Amino acid sequence: MSSPVSWEPPEPGVEAHAARQGGGAADGLAQRSTLGYLILLCLAALDAAGYSVIAPVGPALAKATGSGPGVVGAVVAAFPIGMLAGFVVGVSAVRRYGSRTTLLLSLAVVAAGTAGFAVASTVPGFLLARLVAGIGSGGLWIGVTVGTLERWPRQEYVCMSRIYAAYSIGALIGPGFGALGGTRRPFLAYLVAVLAGSVLAAVLPPPRTRRTFHPDRTVLRRPGFRVAAVGIALAVLGTGVADGVLPLHFASRLSQAQIALAYLAVGACVALGSVLAARLAPAVALAAGSILLTAGIALAGATDLVPVWLVALAATGIGIGAGQTGSTGVLLDAVPVERIISAMVVWSQLGIVGYLVGPALGGPLAATFGFGALALLPLAGLLVLAAVAVGARRPTRPARQLGRAVTKRGPVTRTGAVTRRGAARPGPPR
Repeated sequence: MSSPVSWEPPEPGVEAHAARQGGGAADGLAQRSTLGYLILLCLAALDAAGYSVIAPVGPALAKATGSGPGVVGAVVAAFPIGMLAGFVVGVSAVRRYGSRTTLLLSLAVVAAGTAGFAVASTVPGFLLARLVAGIGSGGLWIGVTVGTLERWPRQEYVCMSRIYAAYSIGALIGPGFGALGGTRRPFLAYLVAVLAGSVLAAVLPPPRTRRTFHPDRTVLRRPGFRVAAVGIALAVLGTGVADGVLPLHFASRLSQAQIALAYLAVGACVALGSVLAARLAPAVALAAGSILLTAGIALAGATDLVPVWLVALAATGIGIGAGQTGSTGVLLDAVPVERIISAMVVWSQLGIVGYLVGPALGGPLAATFGFGALALLPLAGLLVLAAVAVGARRPTRPARQLGRAVTKRGPVTRTGAVTRRGAARPGPPR
């Protein structure tokens, strides 16, 4: 069992002392760090596979229950709704028990929901099973994220970009489970993978350095947080539109198997976008990704040409990957990592809301005005993001402080100016 996430900074000289021991201790620390990262990447992919396993099961679920698209859609939506609660539960667990125990508990909840789906035979049973699995998935996301942040200080942005890439790869693996057929076999196979993931979580090495994470809702008022929140909502809204609405448009010229192959390529593009975004400043990655996904969705909805669809999907996928990674970087820049708990919960929840809103608004919009109108959704989000970003860059008037303040050039009084030597001189009379 890992210790709670309330730790002191490492003692100075520990790593230097390890290096002096002939390099053996330092090599051991590096190997443990690499093993920990590989485990977190595997758990991220496992989490994403649990989300995407349901897609190919939809037709079998409709046949088994005699239900229509509305009921099947409700079963699918139960998972992200469960995630909204799972984020909150995951934060409580990670603060009390630590990231490794949170991962184990979350995997146990995912396993319970997965087993429940495999044995269910009624709509309420399927709904409850996916809801439970979603709660576990939300906790798993929190555990993976905190586990990454606490292990690689000052490398959070790059490490999280690779976590996103692992999630994209997992999204490709999930449909492979679903291809086994029926409603039982895919989830039994995924249950085996979850049990294997539990073994990995159990051997996750403790972090080399110990960090303190505090909830702090005051950071939600920071302009940078607002930019990150709108950015993640837009990126995941794009995912919802691409997953939930555009396939209906593509079905006019592509078979189900061809659509599936196209979306496998989209998953690879999302992973590519996440990796490329790590080479850019977070704000640049967020802006570029948001523009790309908006242009990709607009182009895909406005044409009936298959080659253009493929280009549009590639742009959409890269944009989604860059947007969500850039949003994470903006969040990390705006909020000190030690105070990120509250911000991470709200930010994650807004991303899921974006995913739910995409199909909910995109479907009626496409049915009424055609698929070309789908561009209005990400375009509206892009305009909101631009407005929030401009507002965040406006200089704010600092609060007046009593006593003396210190500038880069020297001390200054409340009404004073700074001399060349740093001595304060009286300012102009009021």
